[in-house]
Amino acid sequence: MKSSRILPGALGALAAAPALASEGGQPGVFAGDFGNVLWTLVIFGLVVFVLGRFAWRPILHGLQQREQFIRGSLEQARKDREEAEARLREYTEKLTAARAEATAIVEESRRDADAVRHRIEEDANAEAGRIVERARREIELATEAAKKELYQVSAKLAVEIAGRLLEREVKSADHERLIRDSLDEIERRTS
Repeated sequence: MKSSRILPGALGALAAAPALASEGGQPGVFAGDFGNVLWTLVIFGLVVFVLGRFAWRPILHGLQQREQFIRGSLEQARKDREEAEARLREYTEKLTAARAEATAIVEESRRDADAVRHRIEEDANAEAGRIVERARREIELATEAAKKELYQVSAKLAVEIAGRLLEREVKSADHERLIRDSLDEIERRTS
């Protein structure tokens, strides 16, 4: 493990420290006190051993668990984002389809309204044509009735005039007066 590799390196560095300290001619931390060096190395070794046995493994294990949690969270966030994007696409497609359907319904309603308007116009034109035709028939009937009445009145006047003529001899002045009277009588009865 890592602590077994670190420990010999640390011991070697500490053992060489007194030699390095004495080379410069100045006293170092470990100058001449071998017992101090030995206890320092023993305490350092014990600290490394205790930390390696009880602290580094739990710390390393905690860091690995945190790393796994972060990776899991990132993976879950990616999945959630993909699901959200899929739902957004689905909703967008549904919205587009709904808009197209609404447009189709509006267009169909517009066509139906145009058809109803045309049918109503045709029905109104047909009804107006029937009313005009009925009015023409009524006018023709009224004209025929007026003509019959005029013929009857004319015939009656002609008979009356003929009867007056027979009662007396007609002179040309009388004849003109009778014609004027007949015309006046026809105008009076027609108006």
